[in-house]
Amino acid sequence: MNSRVGIVIVSHSPDVARGTADMVRQMVGNEVPLGWCGGNPDGGLGTSVEKILGAIDAAWSDAGVAILVDLGGAETNSEMAIEMLPEERQAKAVLINAPIVEGAIMAATESWGGGSLDEVRLTAEELAPR
Repeated sequence: MNSRVGIVIVSHSPDVARGTADMVRQMVGNEVPLGWCGGNPDGGLGTSVEKILGAIDAAWSDAGVAILVDLGGAETNSEMAIEMLPEERQAKAVLINAPIVEGAIMAATESWGGGSLDEVRLTAEELAPR
């Protein structure tokens, strides 16, 4: 199991999710667990709790996962996905309030450097508008 915090990218657009994940990989390589998803079950714009759960599983780490979302529906579905996780995992899955692309890169960089889940969250959230 990876000891670095995992990063999860949830977008309404599959292309935005995939592109953001590609940028993260180019910045930090494969050492940070990464999961992403986008689109509704029919392939259109939207999000899916099932896809989010799959992305969380793909990025899971004993250090936890930081979830970045693009719009309100992605946040709501990510909250539902966290609630559906086994109880021991729920406390290790946090939503990050940051711009999705910049936040994912900053969160992944902090994770790559060995930051804790709280440090990853705080680093990414420094980007949030005040």
